[in-house]
Amino acid sequence: MKKPRRLFLMSLIAASGTFAADKVAITATHDLADARPAETIVVPWNEIAQALPGVEIQHLAVKDAAGHSLPYQVTHGSSADYATQGTEGNYDALVFQHDFAAGEKSAVFTVIKTANVAPVFPAQVFARFVPERLDDFAWENDRIAHRTYGQALQAPAAPGSGKEVLIASGLDVWCKRVRYPIIDRWYNIGRYHDDVGEGMDQYHVGSSRGCGGTGVWDGKQLHVSRNYQTWKVLANGPIRAIFELTYEAWSADGVIVSETKRFTVDAGHNLDQIDSTFTVVGSAKPLIVGIGLNKGPVDADQAVRTVLTPTPAAGSLTQWFEQKTNGAIGTAIIVPGAPFQGYAEDDRNQLILAQATPGQPLRYYAGAAWSKAGDFATAPEWNAYVAAWAARLRAPLKVTVTPVT
Repeated sequence: MKKPRRLFLMSLIAASGTFAADKVAITATHDLADARPAETIVVPWNEIAQALPGVEIQHLAVKDAAGHSLPYQVTHGSSADYATQGTEGNYDALVFQHDFAAGEKSAVFTVIKTANVAPVFPAQVFARFVPERLDDFAWENDRIAHRTYGQALQAPAAPGSGKEVLIASGLDVWCKRVRYPIIDRWYNIGRYHDDVGEGMDQYHVGSSRGCGGTGVWDGKQLHVSRNYQTWKVLANGPIRAIFELTYEAWSADGVIVSETKRFTVDAGHNLDQIDSTFTVVGSAKPLIVGIGLNKGPVDADQAVRTVLTPTPAAGSLTQWFEQKTNGAIGTAIIVPGAPFQGYAEDDRNQLILAQATPGQPLRYYAGAAWSKAGDFATAPEWNAYVAAWAARLRAPLKVTVTPVT
């Protein structure tokens, strides 16, 4: 008796092992007892593609254990930019987020191939080159915003032009009190030094390191670059933005140094991940890098009190600037693990020192908060957040992918 053709074909497919799953389970585990809000879960795309042959990034659903659909993002390869994106082989990772409650050390998610197109998720992060404002580069998430300065700002002013001139590779802070993107709105309005309900630019950088800028420390002096030279956006939301800034070579403690900074900006966080790679001409010796926080970033007539908190065990440094009417600004740096080399200061900056090997990324975290945003009201609250972040870095997530048949 012959088998029906349909059953025969299904038997052949099953026997050959090519019957494709239409969903996979993602398990994320960690060893930390504390809560981990807005934890970013990163799954290598090649593992998703192997488990779900033929999967398309716009035909996916990511669901938590309760069956709720989660916003997700698929990032491209680390060497790509928007001009070269578009091939599936260049995809890098599936990214989504989960709020781990205190004591929740494991969570399971399901990634499903769908016939329907996934919705457009609200953007919570954003980064862009700003040619209309003297080559600024600006970035933000739903908590805080930043910018830094390009070649046009450092260029000499033509006679009578009134153009601003500033040589500064420090990182600026824009204080937000709303969760939605404000960069384009503020640049379009052009009046972001006044708070009209969304926040304000009240942080001063000048020639300091601002909030997380770098330099080479020779034991007495910090040798710093000029304004960033080139930019490249690698990913731009809705959950994660990744971009790179390069800095032309400068003389630092007897060597010629250049730098590339890669920023990873995630939704729901006050601290960004920064990977700085230094290239040194004619030397492979480690550098001592100073990562700085400006000592005086607020108006003198607003300043009330500054709280500085170094925590060597966590490799962190926090500042909290209380003001008369403009609320309080918190800033912080974390250098996790062995690169942390202690603290120093110069006339403009409080510094964390870190050892960097030329050609290899030095990873650190830097960011800020504003009391009027409603997340942190006091220095102890800001310090507790930074301490919790350092604890998260010591207990990284472990992610596994399992096909569901």
